[in-house]
Amino acid sequence: MIESVAAHLDAVAAMPAVWKIMLVFVFMAVESSFIPFPSEVVMIPAAFMCARGEMGAGPAASLSAVLAAGVLGSLAGAYVNYYLALRLGKPFLEKYGRYFFLDKDQLERACEVFNRYGSATTFVCRLVPVIRQLISIPAGIAKMPLVPFTVFTALGAFAWSAVLAAAGYAIGRTVAGDDYVAVVSKGAALAREHLPLAIGLAAAAVAAHLAFSRALRGKRRGNGKGRGSEDRCA
Repeated sequence: MIESVAAHLDAVAAMPAVWKIMLVFVFMAVESSFIPFPSEVVMIPAAFMCARGEMGAGPAASLSAVLAAGVLGSLAGAYVNYYLALRLGKPFLEKYGRYFFLDKDQLERACEVFNRYGSATTFVCRLVPVIRQLISIPAGIAKMPLVPFTVFTALGAFAWSAVLAAAGYAIGRTVAGDDYVAVVSKGAALAREHLPLAIGLAAAAVAAHLAFSRALRGKRRGNGKGRGSEDRCA
């Protein structure tokens, strides 16, 4: 799919900058929802165009706009999954999820990850292929509070978008020509090369968050306030 979509990027490159920014938002929203779509063909060429001054402003300003559009689009798509799961519930998705590109095994795996590691998975799993688009669904089923869901999802979306944008920008600063199939291919390879570092940093942040949360719960139990309920995908 990546190559077939990238082959049409020449037409996008000829559009006014404001339309290109809007398309970043739209397609990152699609990618973040239940619809399969590769974010590599969005953020990498957009950042590539930023580096070459083709986004209507200076490289730094246009890259900031692309990142903002990418994060906001990812949030919009994640909200679609979150609210669908919140309203429809797990039994409905188990029965009819295949019509939303979601089979029962994928749903069970996403719920298993969410139940095991908690709400912070909505952050770190944004960096993990395949489950990136799905992790908002168990959050909705579990009725995870909207504010922490939004914060974790935005942080994860920013990290993933930044990895892709950094790869595209680096290629735009060093490579001549505008063969977008090659740009996306090289950018995706570069992003994959540095993705383990990003995942490691995210995992360390989650571990720190979990340690702090457990210490806080222990303090509350010591004060007689009880443990409280936890969000679960069930």
